Amino acid sequence: MDLRQLAALVAVADHGTFSAAARALHTVQSNVSTHVARLEKEVGAVLVDRASGQLTEEGRAVVERARRIQAELDALGDDMASMGAVVAGIARVGVIGTVGRWLVPRLVDAVHRDHPLVRPVIVDAVTSSLVPQVREGTVDLAVINLPTADPDLAIEPLFSEDRVIVAPLSHPLATRPRVTLAEAAEHDLLLPPAGTAFRDELDQASVEAGVQLRAQAEVDGMRLLASLAFQGFGVAIIPSGAAPSYVGGEWTTVAVDDLAPRSVGLVKRARHLLSRPAQATYDAVLDVVAEQLAVRAGIHPVEGGPQPAPR
Repeated sequence: MDLRQLAALVAVADHGTFSAAARALHTVQSNVSTHVARLEKEVGAVLVDRASGQLTEEGRAVVERARRIQAELDALGDDMASMGAVVAGIARVGVIGTVGRWLVPRLVDAVHRDHPLVRPVIVDAVTSSLVPQVREGTVDLAVINLPTADPDLAIEPLFSEDRVIVAPLSHPLATRPRVTLAEAAEHDLLLPPAGTAFRDELDQASVEAGVQLRAQAEVDGMRLLASLAFQGFGVAIIPSGAAPSYVGGEWTTVAVDDLAPRSVGLVKRARHLLSRPAQATYDAVLDVVAEQLAVRAGIHPVEGGPQPAPR
Protein backbone atom coordinates (compact mmCIF):
# COMPACT_ATOMS: atom_id res chain seq x y z
CA MET A 1 0.00 0.00 0.00
CA ASP A 2 1.10 3.59 -0.43
CA LEU A 3 0.17 6.92 1.08
CA ARG A 4 -2.06 7.92 -1.84
CA GLN A 5 -4.28 4.92 -1.17
CA LEU A 6 -4.63 5.82 2.49
CA ALA A 7 -5.27 9.48 1.65
CA ALA A 8 -8.00 8.48 -0.80
CA LEU A 9 -9.79 6.34 1.79
CA VAL A 10 -9.57 9.07 4.45
CA ALA A 11 -10.97 11.58 1.96
CA VAL A 12 -13.93 9.27 1.25
CA ALA A 13 -14.52 8.98 5.00
CA ASP A 14 -14.33 12.75 5.49
CA HIS A 15 -16.39 13.83 2.48
CA GLY A 16 -18.91 11.02 2.11
CA THR A 17 -18.60 10.15 -1.59
CA PHE A 18 -15.91 9.29 -4.10
CA SER A 19 -16.68 12.39 -6.15
CA ALA A 20 -16.47 14.71 -3.13
CA ALA A 21 -13.23 13.02 -2.07
CA ALA A 22 -11.82 13.61 -5.55
CA ARG A 23 -12.65 17.31 -5.36
CA ALA A 24 -10.98 17.59 -1.96
CA LEU A 25 -7.86 15.87 -3.31
CA HIS A 26 -7.87 17.91 -6.53
CA THR A 27 -8.04 14.83 -8.70
CA VAL A 28 -10.62 12.85 -10.64
CA GLN A 29 -13.04 10.31 -9.23
CA SER A 30 -11.50 7.41 -11.14
CA ASN A 31 -8.18 7.98 -9.34
CA VAL A 32 -9.85 7.85 -5.93
CA SER A 33 -11.75 4.69 -6.90
CA THR A 34 -8.57 3.06 -8.15
CA HIS A 35 -6.59 3.87 -5.01
CA VAL A 36 -9.35 2.55 -2.73
CA ALA A 37 -9.77 -0.63 -4.82
CA ARG A 38 -6.03 -1.33 -4.70
CA LEU A 39 -5.99 -0.76 -0.95
CA GLU A 40 -8.91 -3.18 -0.53
CA LYS A 41 -7.04 -5.78 -2.55
CA GLU A 42 -3.93 -5.39 -0.41
CA VAL A 43 -5.73 -5.64 2.94
CA GLY A 44 -8.11 -8.34 1.70
CA ALA A 45 -11.33 -6.62 2.75
CA VAL A 46 -14.06 -4.36 1.40
CA LEU A 47 -13.49 -0.94 2.94
CA VAL A 48 -16.32 1.07 1.37
CA ASP A 49 -19.85 -0.21 0.77
CA ARG A 50 -20.41 0.91 -2.81
CA ALA A 51 -24.21 0.80 -2.44
CA SER A 52 -24.40 3.20 0.51
CA GLY A 53 -21.05 4.95 0.22
CA GLN A 54 -20.42 4.25 3.91
CA LEU A 55 -17.26 2.75 5.36
CA THR A 56 -17.46 -0.87 6.43
CA GLU A 57 -16.22 -1.93 9.86
CA GLU A 58 -12.91 -2.83 8.26
CA GLY A 59 -12.85 0.55 6.52
CA ARG A 60 -13.31 2.39 9.80
CA ALA A 61 -10.41 0.45 11.33
CA VAL A 62 -8.13 1.29 8.40
CA VAL A 63 -9.13 4.98 8.46
CA GLU A 64 -8.30 5.24 12.15
CA ARG A 65 -4.82 3.89 11.45
CA ALA A 66 -4.45 6.06 8.36
CA ARG A 67 -5.22 9.21 10.32
CA ARG A 68 -2.45 8.34 12.75
CA ILE A 69 -0.02 7.80 9.89
CA GLN A 70 -0.95 11.16 8.38
CA ALA A 71 -0.48 12.85 11.77
CA GLU A 72 2.96 11.26 12.14
CA LEU A 73 3.98 12.47 8.68
CA ASP A 74 2.87 15.99 9.56
CA ALA A 75 4.85 15.78 12.80
CA LEU A 76 7.90 14.52 10.90
CA GLY A 77 7.86 17.59 8.68
CA ASP A 78 7.49 19.92 11.66
CA ASP A 79 10.31 18.19 13.53
CA MET A 80 12.66 18.53 10.57
CA ALA A 81 11.78 22.22 10.32
CA SER A 82 12.49 22.60 14.04
CA MET A 83 15.82 20.76 14.31
CA GLY A 84 17.64 23.99 15.09
CA ALA A 85 16.97 26.35 17.96
CA VAL A 86 13.77 27.69 16.39
CA VAL A 87 10.56 25.67 16.76
CA ALA A 88 8.22 26.00 13.79
CA GLY A 89 5.07 24.31 12.54
CA ILE A 90 1.47 23.58 13.44
CA ALA A 91 0.08 22.43 16.80
CA ARG A 92 -3.54 21.24 16.80
CA VAL A 93 -5.13 21.84 20.20
CA GLY A 94 -8.60 20.78 21.30
CA VAL A 95 -10.27 22.51 24.23
CA ILE A 96 -13.65 22.39 25.90
CA GLY A 97 -15.38 25.73 25.51
CA THR A 98 -15.77 26.68 29.16
CA VAL A 99 -12.01 26.41 29.73
CA GLY A 100 -11.14 27.76 26.29
CA ARG A 101 -12.88 31.03 27.15
CA TRP A 102 -10.00 32.01 29.45
CA LEU A 103 -7.23 29.57 28.43
CA VAL A 104 -7.06 30.10 24.67
CA PRO A 105 -6.31 33.86 24.59
CA ARG A 106 -3.46 33.40 27.06
CA LEU A 107 -2.21 30.26 25.31
CA VAL A 108 -2.07 31.95 21.90
CA ASP A 109 -0.18 34.89 23.42
CA ALA A 110 2.28 32.61 25.21
CA VAL A 111 3.01 30.49 22.14
CA HIS A 112 3.44 33.55 19.94
CA ARG A 113 5.77 35.16 22.48
CA ASP A 114 8.01 32.11 22.99
CA HIS A 115 7.69 30.40 19.59
CA PRO A 116 6.52 32.89 16.97
CA LEU A 117 6.83 30.35 14.15
CA VAL A 118 4.43 27.90 15.80
CA ARG A 119 0.85 28.23 14.58
CA PRO A 120 -1.77 26.84 17.00
CA VAL A 121 -4.92 25.46 15.40
CA ILE A 122 -7.66 25.54 18.05
CA VAL A 123 -10.58 23.09 18.02
CA ASP A 124 -13.46 24.13 20.31
CA ALA A 125 -15.52 21.01 21.06
CA VAL A 126 -17.02 18.88 23.82
CA THR A 127 -15.06 16.11 25.51
CA SER A 128 -16.99 13.34 23.74
CA SER A 129 -15.85 14.80 20.41
CA LEU A 130 -12.27 15.62 21.39
CA VAL A 131 -11.32 12.20 22.79
CA PRO A 132 -11.63 10.35 19.45
CA GLN A 133 -9.88 13.22 17.66
CA VAL A 134 -6.86 12.88 19.96
CA ARG A 135 -6.94 9.10 19.63
CA GLU A 136 -7.02 9.31 15.83
CA GLY A 137 -4.35 12.02 15.69
CA THR A 138 -6.46 14.76 14.12
CA VAL A 139 -5.62 16.92 17.14
CA ASP A 140 -2.30 16.65 18.99
CA LEU A 141 -3.55 17.39 22.50
CA ALA A 142 -6.76 18.43 24.18
CA VAL A 143 -8.07 19.94 27.39
CA ILE A 144 -11.06 17.81 28.44
CA ASN A 145 -13.31 16.84 31.31
CA LEU A 146 -12.00 13.95 33.38
CA PRO A 147 -12.22 11.10 33.98
CA THR A 148 -11.65 9.27 30.74
CA ALA A 149 -10.87 5.58 30.64
CA ASP A 150 -9.51 5.53 27.09
CA PRO A 151 -6.35 3.36 27.17
CA ASP A 152 -4.95 5.12 24.09
CA LEU A 153 -4.63 8.45 25.92
CA ALA A 154 -1.97 9.75 28.30
CA ILE A 155 -3.54 12.06 30.88
CA GLU A 156 -2.03 15.04 32.70
CA PRO A 157 -4.30 16.45 35.44
CA LEU A 158 -4.65 20.23 35.24
CA PHE A 159 -7.03 21.50 37.93
CA SER A 160 -10.36 21.01 39.63
CA GLU A 161 -13.17 23.51 39.17
CA ASP A 162 -16.12 24.37 41.38
CA ARG A 163 -19.59 23.46 40.10
CA VAL A 164 -22.28 26.05 40.65
CA ILE A 165 -25.94 26.59 39.87
CA VAL A 166 -26.90 29.33 37.43
CA ALA A 167 -30.46 30.44 38.08
CA PRO A 168 -32.59 33.20 36.55
CA LEU A 169 -33.38 35.89 39.11
CA SER A 170 -37.05 34.93 38.91
CA HIS A 171 -36.33 31.37 40.07
CA PRO A 172 -36.75 30.39 43.77
CA LEU A 173 -33.16 29.12 43.97
CA ALA A 174 -31.83 32.56 43.01
CA THR A 175 -32.68 33.89 46.46
CA ARG A 176 -30.35 31.40 48.16
CA PRO A 177 -26.58 32.00 48.54
CA ARG A 178 -25.99 28.25 48.94
CA VAL A 179 -28.04 25.07 48.51
CA THR A 180 -27.57 21.34 48.88
CA LEU A 181 -27.85 18.96 45.95
CA ALA A 182 -31.07 17.62 47.48
CA GLU A 183 -32.56 21.12 47.44
CA ALA A 184 -31.50 21.61 43.83
CA ALA A 185 -33.06 18.25 42.92
CA GLU A 186 -36.49 19.58 43.89
CA HIS A 187 -36.45 21.55 40.61
CA ASP A 188 -36.19 20.58 36.94
CA LEU A 189 -32.65 21.27 35.71
CA LEU A 190 -30.82 21.85 32.45
CA LEU A 191 -28.25 19.03 32.39
CA PRO A 192 -25.54 17.56 30.16
CA PRO A 193 -26.60 14.27 28.52
CA ALA A 194 -26.15 10.95 30.29
CA GLY A 195 -22.85 9.31 29.40
CA THR A 196 -20.77 12.48 29.57
CA ALA A 197 -18.21 12.71 32.35
CA PHE A 198 -19.84 15.80 33.88
CA ARG A 199 -23.32 14.22 33.95
CA ASP A 200 -22.07 10.87 35.24
CA GLU A 201 -20.48 12.62 38.20
CA LEU A 202 -23.65 14.60 38.87
CA ASP A 203 -25.69 11.39 38.80
CA GLN A 204 -23.25 9.65 41.15
CA ALA A 205 -23.40 12.59 43.55
CA SER A 206 -27.19 12.52 43.47
CA VAL A 207 -27.20 8.78 44.28
CA GLU A 208 -24.95 9.47 47.26
CA ALA A 209 -27.31 12.24 48.35
CA GLY A 210 -30.30 9.91 47.99
CA VAL A 211 -32.02 12.01 45.31
CA GLN A 212 -32.57 11.89 41.57
CA LEU A 213 -31.96 14.84 39.26
CA ARG A 214 -34.80 15.70 36.88
CA ALA A 215 -33.78 16.95 33.44
CA GLN A 216 -35.81 19.78 31.95
CA ALA A 217 -33.58 19.30 28.89
CA GLU A 218 -30.23 17.65 28.11
CA VAL A 219 -27.66 19.74 26.23
CA ASP A 220 -24.27 18.44 25.06
CA GLY A 221 -22.26 21.63 25.24
CA MET A 222 -21.56 23.49 28.46
CA ARG A 223 -21.50 26.97 26.96
CA LEU A 224 -24.88 26.45 25.32
CA LEU A 225 -26.20 24.98 28.55
CA ALA A 226 -25.02 28.05 30.45
CA SER A 227 -26.41 30.41 27.81
CA LEU A 228 -29.88 28.90 28.20
CA ALA A 229 -29.72 29.60 31.93
CA PHE A 230 -28.40 33.13 31.35
CA GLN A 231 -31.40 33.80 29.10
CA GLY A 232 -33.90 32.55 31.67
CA PHE A 233 -34.86 29.23 30.11
CA GLY A 234 -34.04 27.19 33.19
CA VAL A 235 -31.60 26.34 35.98
CA ALA A 236 -28.27 24.73 35.11
CA ILE A 237 -25.46 23.10 37.07
CA ILE A 238 -22.23 24.15 35.38
CA PRO A 239 -18.53 24.67 36.13
CA SER A 240 -17.80 28.09 37.58
CA GLY A 241 -15.76 29.13 34.54
CA ALA A 242 -18.86 28.82 32.39
CA ALA A 243 -20.46 31.74 34.25
CA PRO A 244 -18.12 34.71 33.73
CA SER A 245 -19.10 37.93 35.44
CA TYR A 246 -19.02 39.93 32.20
CA VAL A 247 -21.97 38.02 30.71
CA GLY A 248 -25.08 40.16 31.00
CA GLY A 249 -28.58 39.08 31.90
CA GLU A 250 -30.82 38.61 34.91
CA TRP A 251 -29.18 35.60 36.53
CA THR A 252 -27.05 34.69 39.52
CA THR A 253 -24.83 31.85 40.69
CA VAL A 254 -25.59 29.70 43.72
CA ALA A 255 -23.01 27.52 45.49
CA VAL A 256 -23.80 23.81 45.97
CA ASP A 257 -22.42 22.63 49.31
CA ASP A 258 -22.18 18.88 48.74
CA LEU A 259 -21.12 18.77 45.08
CA ALA A 260 -17.49 17.94 44.37
CA PRO A 261 -15.55 20.00 41.80
CA ARG A 262 -15.14 18.72 38.27
CA SER A 263 -11.72 17.56 37.08
CA VAL A 264 -10.04 18.94 33.97
CA GLY A 265 -7.02 17.39 32.30
CA LEU A 266 -4.71 17.59 29.31
CA VAL A 267 -4.54 14.50 27.09
CA LYS A 268 -2.39 13.30 24.24
CA ARG A 269 -1.95 9.95 22.56
CA ALA A 270 -0.17 7.37 24.68
CA ARG A 271 3.00 5.83 23.25
CA HIS A 272 3.30 8.77 20.88
CA LEU A 273 6.02 11.40 20.61
CA LEU A 274 4.59 14.87 20.15
CA SER A 275 6.09 17.00 17.41
CA ARG A 276 8.23 19.86 18.66
CA PRO A 277 5.52 22.49 17.95
CA ALA A 278 2.94 20.34 19.75
CA GLN A 279 5.28 19.75 22.71
CA ALA A 280 5.98 23.48 22.98
CA THR A 281 2.24 24.13 23.02
CA TYR A 282 1.67 21.34 25.56
CA ASP A 283 4.21 23.00 27.86
CA ALA A 284 2.58 26.39 27.30
CA VAL A 285 -0.80 25.00 28.43
CA LEU A 286 0.78 23.88 31.72
CA ASP A 287 2.41 27.28 32.22
CA VAL A 288 -0.82 29.19 31.54
CA VAL A 289 -2.76 26.98 33.96
CA ALA A 290 -0.10 27.50 36.65
CA GLU A 291 -0.40 31.27 36.19
CA GLN A 292 -4.19 31.17 36.38
CA LEU A 293 -4.25 28.93 39.45
CA ALA A 294 -2.64 31.81 41.32
CA VAL A 295 -5.27 34.38 40.37
CA ARG A 296 -8.48 32.79 39.07
CA ALA A 297 -11.33 32.07 41.46
CA GLY A 298 -13.08 28.72 41.24
CA ILE A 299 -10.17 26.58 40.04
CA HIS A 300 -7.86 24.64 42.35
CA PRO A 301 -4.57 22.73 42.02
CA VAL A 302 -4.68 18.93 42.01
CA GLU A 303 -2.15 16.26 42.84
CA GLY A 304 0.18 15.62 39.93
CA GLY A 305 -0.87 18.79 38.11
CA PRO A 306 0.56 22.31 37.73
CA GLN A 307 0.91 24.29 40.94
CA PRO A 308 0.13 28.01 41.28
CA ALA A 309 2.92 30.15 39.87
CA PRO A 310 4.60 32.54 42.33
CA ARG A 311 2.98 35.99 42.20
